[in-house]
Amino acid sequence: MKYLILLTFSLLIFKNEKVFSDVLPNDLFSSVEVIELQMNALQTNNNSNNSGIYQCWLFAHPENKRYTGPFSNFKKMIADTSYKILLNSLKFQTKLITKDKNIAKYLVDVDAYDNKRYKLTWVLEKAILNNKCTNCWMTTSVTQPQFIGQLN
Repeated sequence: MKYLILLTFSLLIFKNEKVFSDVLPNDLFSSVEVIELQMNALQTNNNSNNSGIYQCWLFAHPENKRYTGPFSNFKKMIADTSYKILLNSLKFQTKLITKDKNIAKYLVDVDAYDNKRYKLTWVLEKAILNNKCTNCWMTTSVTQPQFIGQLN
């Protein structure tokens, strides 16, 4: 959590209308901190440049990116499907389901902008990307949001 707070304030640098993130996958983040980083980014997504979606995409596991494709596809998948409830959500809560040394699964409840609550299952696996990410947690899959109730 300590790294998340420090890094959340310095998320993005903008150059030539492209988005570059200061927060890259690394071995410092726990599995739950990766979810928190992704969800916080999606909560504060800027619709003009989709900086939150881009931050989330950076923590997508390479296997996940093989399925979702490049960032342009990932952006459409989030913004134009049932996953759009993740954008600008009011709050979220995570609950660990199972975890071993390489795979973690969480239940994530999301209070969405539409005043409805949804649940998703978020799965992360360890990945090797570079010398700063030799054992880092990255998202391999997120289930479709399931409506669980109206907010009071």
